[in-house]
Amino acid sequence: MKIGILLTGTLPEVIVARGGEYDAYFKRLLLSVDPELELFTVDVVNGEALPAPQSADGWLITGSRHGVYDDLPWLEPLKAFCKSAIAAGVPVVGVCFGHQLLAEALGGRAVKSDKGWALGVHSYQPGATPEWLPEGLRRAWSGHVVHQDQVVALPEGATVLASSDFCPYAALAYGDPERPDALSVQPHPEYTNELFNMVSEHRLSATVPAEERAAAAATLDIPVASRDWAEAMVRYFRRMNAAA
Repeated sequence: MKIGILLTGTLPEVIVARGGEYDAYFKRLLLSVDPELELFTVDVVNGEALPAPQSADGWLITGSRHGVYDDLPWLEPLKAFCKSAIAAGVPVVGVCFGHQLLAEALGGRAVKSDKGWALGVHSYQPGATPEWLPEGLRRAWSGHVVHQDQVVALPEGATVLASSDFCPYAALAYGDPERPDALSVQPHPEYTNELFNMVSEHRLSATVPAEERAAAAATLDIPVASRDWAEAMVRYFRRMNAAA
């Protein structure tokens, strides 16, 4: 199965030197669940042209420091790409920024929340629990978060898979939850505690007060559902390709 990773953000060079860009973290995560996946990257944020949606068996949109409301030349083409992929029956997964972009592309809305930053490890309650969802996501689970933006209005036909008081639309299935057109999640399954700490030090220190970052770091001993989300993504891609 061939999965394309749409890179929509970059990490500080000091972090890239340690662990690679966002796509490298996703590759390690997904390959830990299914070593036979064929993964490749399209560097959207740096201007690489989007291929035909049918050139992969599925697509994954990464996180980004950008907002879906920013004036960037690649945003509208990427939204159009997502709609074309879905129309062609090619499954799409979005994470953090990708979660917000999918919602916007399909008729919802994402904004910079007046609640401020979500940082550290947050916990979520399950919503709908389709048959393919791993057991670990059928009960309360936790995940790494680094976001100010969040989805505030759902597209027509979207189903909430997870929520919290801070982020009511934390994970979504678009269309029939058993065979969604797309899947997205606000927390970062690809994050590790090390990556969170590096992002906190090298990106957030200029804008987020030290006490707020310290409070977030204190939550990192909470177990996260990263592997469950990796399994969910792989199951989703395989389920949709089996049905094609």
